[in-house]
Amino acid sequence: MIDIQHITKSFGTLQVLKGIDLHINKSEVVSIVGPSGAGKTTLLQIIGTLDRPDSGTVVVDGIDTSRLSTKKLSDFRNRHLGFVFQFHQLLPEFTAIENIMIPAYIAGLSNRQARQRAEELLDFMKLSDRATHKPNELSGGEKQRIAVARALVNHPAVILADEPSGSLDTKNKEELHQLFFDLRDQFGQTFVIVTHDETLASITDRTIHLRDGMIESPVIPQTPEEETCLPSETTTPSESSSL
Repeated sequence: MIDIQHITKSFGTLQVLKGIDLHINKSEVVSIVGPSGAGKTTLLQIIGTLDRPDSGTVVVDGIDTSRLSTKKLSDFRNRHLGFVFQFHQLLPEFTAIENIMIPAYIAGLSNRQARQRAEELLDFMKLSDRATHKPNELSGGEKQRIAVARALVNHPAVILADEPSGSLDTKNKEELHQLFFDLRDQFGQTFVIVTHDETLASITDRTIHLRDGMIESPVIPQTPEEETCLPSETTTPSESSSL
């Protein structure tokens, strides 16, 4: 699904990513964690083709994004990727269903096709009764679910989420996190999520730890069998004779 090889990225003299290699499978829910400044958002933006790496390749859904022109990259982003941000970024002058339909219009769908797909998503989100409400008439949790529906409208290969539950209260966080897994289980949706939320990271299929622009190797605990194979302390002849 996603293959990242030897990605580097610098801003001036500051090297933010230092040779990232990563593979993400279809239908996998992956979290990316690490301290501020580790390169999490930069990596997500490069996967999402919002920024280009200095070197290395990113292949998404079998397409090498480094080979695409600016126009084709924009089309690829619209059709293959969905984005969810910490703040919903809904357009205030449009209703919930209209906000969901906008990426479908950009992709060339007719009004009927875009509306049908948006209605399906609203029904799945249990928000059909909020279709004609504008963002200022929706709760925080409802706004974020509408933002997820907008990200899904073009059947993207992957959803990229940057702190998606960072502005929500505990109840709405839990509902949003469960929504991600419901979408994976029912539709095979792939998610890559940058988060500081330890609870969310702990329930994802895999957690990628970034530090200083590099992926940290996981520490693999020793099994009891391995521990018994460790060399024991040696005893001196005098010690052994007193035992």
